[in-house]
Amino acid sequence: MNTLVVRPTRVRTAGVRQQILLTAQQRLMILMLLFMAAFFVVSVRLVYFALFDTASGRAPASAFVPARADIVDRNGVPLARTIDGYSIRVVPSKLLNNRQYLADELHKIFPDMSREELLGKVSGSRPTYIRRRALPDQVAAVNAIGDVGFDFPREKERLYPQSTLAAHVLGFTNAEGHGVTGVEGAFDQRLIDKATRGQPLALSIDARVQGVLESELSAAVTNLEAIGGAGIILDVYTGEVAAMTSLPTYNPNKLTGSDPATRRNAVTYNLYELGSTFKPLSIGAAIDNGVVTSMAKRYDATKPLAIAGFRIRDSHMMNRWLNVPETLIHSSNIVTAQIGDQLGREKMEELFRNLEFDGRPHIELKERAFPLWPKNWGRVTTMTASYGHGIAVTPLHLASAYAALVNGGIWRPATLMKLGDKAPPQGRRVFKASTSARMRQLLRLIVSDGTGKQADAAGFRVGGKTGSAEKPGVGGYRRHSLVSTFAAAFPMDNPRYVVLVMIDEPKGNAYSSGQRTAGWTAAPVVRKVVTRAGPMLGVFPDESRDVDVSELTPLLWRNGETE
Repeated sequence: MNTLVVRPTRVRTAGVRQQILLTAQQRLMILMLLFMAAFFVVSVRLVYFALFDTASGRAPASAFVPARADIVDRNGVPLARTIDGYSIRVVPSKLLNNRQYLADELHKIFPDMSREELLGKVSGSRPTYIRRRALPDQVAAVNAIGDVGFDFPREKERLYPQSTLAAHVLGFTNAEGHGVTGVEGAFDQRLIDKATRGQPLALSIDARVQGVLESELSAAVTNLEAIGGAGIILDVYTGEVAAMTSLPTYNPNKLTGSDPATRRNAVTYNLYELGSTFKPLSIGAAIDNGVVTSMAKRYDATKPLAIAGFRIRDSHMMNRWLNVPETLIHSSNIVTAQIGDQLGREKMEELFRNLEFDGRPHIELKERAFPLWPKNWGRVTTMTASYGHGIAVTPLHLASAYAALVNGGIWRPATLMKLGDKAPPQGRRVFKASTSARMRQLLRLIVSDGTGKQADAAGFRVGGKTGSAEKPGVGGYRRHSLVSTFAAAFPMDNPRYVVLVMIDEPKGNAYSSGQRTAGWTAAPVVRKVVTRAGPMLGVFPDESRDVDVSELTPLLWRNGETE
């Protein structure tokens, strides 16, 4: 007989169950604390490596820092950056195919290179580059040839995503990645320094405004069949350059095959006799020095001015006596020369030195030309320099001078750096504040009633001066080769920006009604640029405001008599 023994069911009391739950909770808490401790240790180690570990081969801190700093415009738009790109290299000792065949195939891919040049590369004894900064389709095409003698090393490549935009401002780098010209050359150390290359270099340039200036000036140069042009927009109070362009231009992404002459920055490196745009500067100095005390005083412009065997003429003889407002409105060389003669050599030379016309233009770029300063400051030189002949400067010299003329009289150096919250340079006084106020009236009058009418952008109160100067050549000036310039500022009741446009050798054609002078060629460009770029710069049209010229308009000759 079998005996069945049954174990009674364990009865767990409430106290036992609570103890089990408590133990489980304690174990979970311990596991959680261990996990948190491990996570904390790992985090601390990662932070340590990122901040302090500079051992060879372990540099997480620099892994996200570019080899060369980005360059951006004042709003953060990228203008230059470094990326990883492909190059195409050939190692002749590893080539398997016939060299003639390879040269033929490569020439199909690179038609800009001669077959003989390519044959020399594949037949050489040393590894050599076929193309640096190669395009993806070029890499794929060479790879498709199927020869192990080609390799495709990844290299740091400087990319200019806006193509030709602000090319002369930005400049370019060489094969070793160092800056050659422009901002790239001027700030090379800042752009590659480990301590600073992680931060983009912010320029004063506004890419939108730059695009407007380039498109309008380019259209004018093309339509006028000119050989080139230059333009700049300058903040009159800070010296910041909002836009700067030089034509013809180039693409810094594609230097191979481009004309080196196109890389010259006409704004800072080319010298020009800028003609009648000097007249407001000379008359401003004459007002400052008490030579001109009344706007109503008249000067003889009935005939050419004879001096030392020369005759100073006006392009359009008025054949009457002119006062100062009329002198500027009609751009009289004869009267300006008389005023310059009364001002005298010492004061005229002092003016030009105060405006820095005796040295390279002040800006960060290396490409800056030294002006052509008169060798002998005789009486004739003083008179001709008063209206912009016999002295050659860069367009940037003139733009900075006009900023001082309209901003209350303070000259400041130009800069390509965004100042942001930084105070602008203190500058120094060149014109009296009262003289600056008078010149704002006169410059506005030139646009409303004179040679600059075609620069008048509705509501923007543009003021400025035309300048059409014959280019010097062998044996004298070339009558049919003009440099046409319009130097302007807006809005003239409270100037914010100088706009200077220069067109080199415009043709008188249907586009300009057969005229080559600045009033017909450069002035319309200023109007279009101001109309488009003004709102981008924070200046909006307001036709209810203008400069008060009520005391000057009665002095103007209308219908044979003054008002």
